[in-house]
Amino acid sequence: MACFERASPALKEILLKLYRTEKPMEIDHHLYEFGAVEYHIQSSASDPHDTYLSIATPLLSQGVLPSQGLSHHTIEMIKGICSDCLEIVEPVREGYQLTLRLDLAKIPRGKDGAKVIAQISSIQGVILSSQLKETLQNVNSQDTSKGMYKPIKLVYHPREPFFVIRQPQKITAVFPMRFRENSDVIIATAFFQELMDVGSSEAWAKAPPCTWSPIPPPELRGELFEDLSTNGGFVSFDIFSCHVEGKQLDKTVWSLLNFYACVKHHVKCTRGFIQRRMKNRLGSLVEVLQNASLEKEVHIQKDEGCRYVRKLVSFSRSKILNRRCGHFTKRIRSPIKIHGFSRFHQQWTMPKFSLTKYTKLD
Repeated sequence: MACFERASPALKEILLKLYRTEKPMEIDHHLYEFGAVEYHIQSSASDPHDTYLSIATPLLSQGVLPSQGLSHHTIEMIKGICSDCLEIVEPVREGYQLTLRLDLAKIPRGKDGAKVIAQISSIQGVILSSQLKETLQNVNSQDTSKGMYKPIKLVYHPREPFFVIRQPQKITAVFPMRFRENSDVIIATAFFQELMDVGSSEAWAKAPPCTWSPIPPPELRGELFEDLSTNGGFVSFDIFSCHVEGKQLDKTVWSLLNFYACVKHHVKCTRGFIQRRMKNRLGSLVEVLQNASLEKEVHIQKDEGCRYVRKLVSFSRSKILNRRCGHFTKRIRSPIKIHGFSRFHQQWTMPKFSLTKYTKLD
């Protein structure tokens, strides 16, 4: 029920598996979903024709709706889904508000069968919608005897109650908004302000007017402090008779039940969008810094090359020739060494005579 679809995705998957299987299956499965909703699916291989589905869902409001079982209007809506393959079991199993016996073999094959399975999976949404419709229609007139309209607290989720106030010409639905993160509060506040601006335009004149306030509206005076302590303010919708006539009633009721889920979905998507933009922006800034560092290195190399050319130009022509040919002249002045010439030199050299002095004889 946290999603926008009426049908439960998990329940629909199990029922389609039982519907399409060729061999009998043994299933005894419990499903738990958002809003303290519980499903119990039982299917026996010894009795393949009958599948039992039990549903437990909390009542939206205590004291306004019937305390035992479902109303006659809700039961008739459930029977109208597919009377041939669906039967309400009496008494219901302990701990559940509704128990159904399903004969999946009687469901038509093809696309029509998939539609019937989707309608069966959306029974919990039908129950909630019926409860909200009855809440709006069964308000006692004694609450308005002194000109006061008592708010009706509807608890769809323990941490997400909302209020419905019925007035002579309109019905006001008030949603206290709570968020865990401060960033979510900022995103949601901007969303509420934009919602008010769009709702007041001519293009959306037929939509219920929306107002947002950081403080509780006057209609909620006297309610418990814990219900009025919020960090995201209060969102109110004014519902007129044109919004609850014919098919509009189902759409209005379903929109009210899913308003919290819609806001959470918007906040989550916006947070993800901001994070992706920040990541892309960070990548582009890093790329700019890298390109700047590369250009700086190239510029430094060019400056060093220019300095070397300037040094060469500053030298005279004689110095340049000396630098280029100095090493070559040093090699020419050095004696040439021939291998084996030393022995040849020893054999052909003239002997050395001593220069001793002789005295003349008389």
